Amino acid sequence: MRFLYIFPHPDDESFGPVGAINRQLKDGHEVFLYTLTKGEATKVRLQLGVTKEEMGAIRFKEMQAVEETLGLTGMKVDDLPDSGLKEMDPRIIEQAVKAHIEAIKPDIIVSYPAHGISGFHDHLVMHAVIKRVYLEMKDEGHDCLKRLAFITLPDEGGETWQDGGIRFKRSEPELIDCIIPLDEADKQMLRDCLSCYETYKETIAKSGVIEKIGDKVYFEIFGEGFNPPISDLIERL
Repeated sequence: MRFLYIFPHPDDESFGPVGAINRQLKDGHEVFLYTLTKGEATKVRLQLGVTKEEMGAIRFKEMQAVEETLGLTGMKVDDLPDSGLKEMDPRIIEQAVKAHIEAIKPDIIVSYPAHGISGFHDHLVMHAVIKRVYLEMKDEGHDCLKRLAFITLPDEGGETWQDGGIRFKRSEPELIDCIIPLDEADKQMLRDCLSCYETYKETIAKSGVIEKIGDKVYFEIFGEGFNPPISDLIERL
């Protein structure tokens, strides 16, 4: 199977699904990553005293380190405006996404859910774009597309996951369609990929993301429902 993960920023892949990506690669699948921006608008650039262009170059190099560490089948980093997707004509974003999907011809696409996990507007735009493009391409007869999934967090009650004042959004239990278990090698890959983002060391440490992801990765699957959840995104295709 061929997977295509599509996110707006560098590190989106490592702050969530990277353990599942590692498992998919180990299982012999092809996994591609497409990032719409270089993440140049991050406030970290102010701490480093660099321009947006310089920050974009730094983050691109960090993503190249992730690509090599993870052993991705392929990766593309586009140059749309970080933190500016909401101000763009959505058709331009859709054209870029559609062109890359046509080039890769994935079986399964993975992106953000409706709540975007963090609620950040770039994530919300990403969800709307990917859903529209996926449905449009299905209508056009692109038979390679078999499933659209969204990386998420489960709403299990208890402690709210917060980081830097951001309240992370979660999906209700009935919306969780796939739970992929992670072994020690998958969890180590999570640590290794996060460590590639040297400019985000402080953020990674403060967020406790490694501990909070734990040993499972959760997905919603668009237009399908599985109860109990399946344990592999290729299951029942």
